[in-house]
Amino acid sequence: MAAPDDTGPESDLEQGLFSHLLELRARLLKAIACVVIVLACLVPFANRLYALLAEPLVKRLPHGAHLIATQVASPFVTPLKLAFYTALFISMPVIVYQLWAFVSPGLYRHEKRLARPLLIAAVTLFYCGCAFAYFLVLPAAFRFLTMVTPPGVEMMTDITHYLDFVMMVFFAFGLCFEIPVIEVILAAVGILDLKKLRSGRRYAIVGAFAVAAVVTPPDITSMIMLAIPMCALYELGILAVRVLVKPGPEADEAGQASL
Repeated sequence: MAAPDDTGPESDLEQGLFSHLLELRARLLKAIACVVIVLACLVPFANRLYALLAEPLVKRLPHGAHLIATQVASPFVTPLKLAFYTALFISMPVIVYQLWAFVSPGLYRHEKRLARPLLIAAVTLFYCGCAFAYFLVLPAAFRFLTMVTPPGVEMMTDITHYLDFVMMVFFAFGLCFEIPVIEVILAAVGILDLKKLRSGRRYAIVGAFAVAAVVTPPDITSMIMLAIPMCALYELGILAVRVLVKPGPEADEAGQASL
């Protein structure tokens, strides 16, 4: 009796899937190892990192006011949480590279040509959004919040609540700065084109101010400081679509007619 054939299509499919899973596991382990190594290096400086994060608020607190810890373990746990977030932030290029190394063998040449600058731009813009929030938006927001504090009320923020608030602001600004990347992706898959992007400027401006009103602290300065960069990034996305996305014949003729 003949032995069963282990070299058929189903066997090849199983072996291919198993090899992909092994590669995915290896890529994930490398990314996790990078985060753990960076975290181990940052743990001794956790309190100093928190002091830097709290500086935009501490500098603008009234005389005698300070941050407080309302939970017993907060002075220990909260700086460690910040060290973990910082490790993720620093390790993001490595994590993105491991993701790229896993998916790139299955992409066509033109897809690789588009994906490389998009990945680099996504990470860079997210960093820029966080830096913009830390150096410009948070100082303006805390200046406003300390000015409107009612008489007789002392502004003493809990360190855990402060960390959660700042991380939310960083994440919101980092995502909002991804507008050019989102535009390029939508244009690449055929949902948008240059004509639609140009005609949608007025709606983009209204949407930028609406989003800024939701995600920023409750002051007009912070809202304007996010809405204006979002409008500028929208225009940058239009330019990126012109450079990176090759239009079809009909879309190209329509775009030339609108110039």
